[in-house]
Amino acid sequence: MTDADILGKVLGDRRLARRLLRQFGGLHPLLHAEAALLVAEPGIGESRSAMLRSLPELARRYFEETLPVGATIRSPADTETYLHAKLRHLPHELFCCLYLDNRHRVLRFDSLFRGTIDGTSVYPREVVKEALAVNAAAVILAHNHPSGVAEPSQADERITRRLKSALELVDIRLLDHLIIGHAETTSLASRGLL
Repeated sequence: MTDADILGKVLGDRRLARRLLRQFGGLHPLLHAEAALLVAEPGIGESRSAMLRSLPELARRYFEETLPVGATIRSPADTETYLHAKLRHLPHELFCCLYLDNRHRVLRFDSLFRGTIDGTSVYPREVVKEALAVNAAAVILAHNHPSGVAEPSQADERITRRLKSALELVDIRLLDHLIIGHAETTSLASRGLL
């Protein structure tokens, strides 16, 4: 099914769906459009506008349920899907930690540091403090790049090395650091940077 087919089912009008996708330039810009722009479109109105604007939040909540507390991480793809849903849409950088027990079950997900459009300050002491507070055996780090490009910067590589060293001092494994872009996710572990 195409985006227009699915959106047509949601709206009850496939032609309206195709027109909106063309006019807004795709699904993402349509679902993140301002309410006033949507309401101004013929055939939308307040009700359909509210429904369209709630779809991204519904999708995020759906993907959040893929890694609830106590769930075991089965694959890197599960983690990427979950983190991508949580972070890709944000207009600012957000640095997060996924704390795991020794069987890779989720203990907690924390958004620790909020930044600007092009960076955030990360404090290793705070990451270690939170990991110890939940008795984590392992951590997966993640942050988004609001630019949409998932390439790690030199600063990303430096903070990853610092965090790995800090966590090793208290016998906590750093499993990965994922950088979330709009369409892709980069794993620093898969690049041999851990």
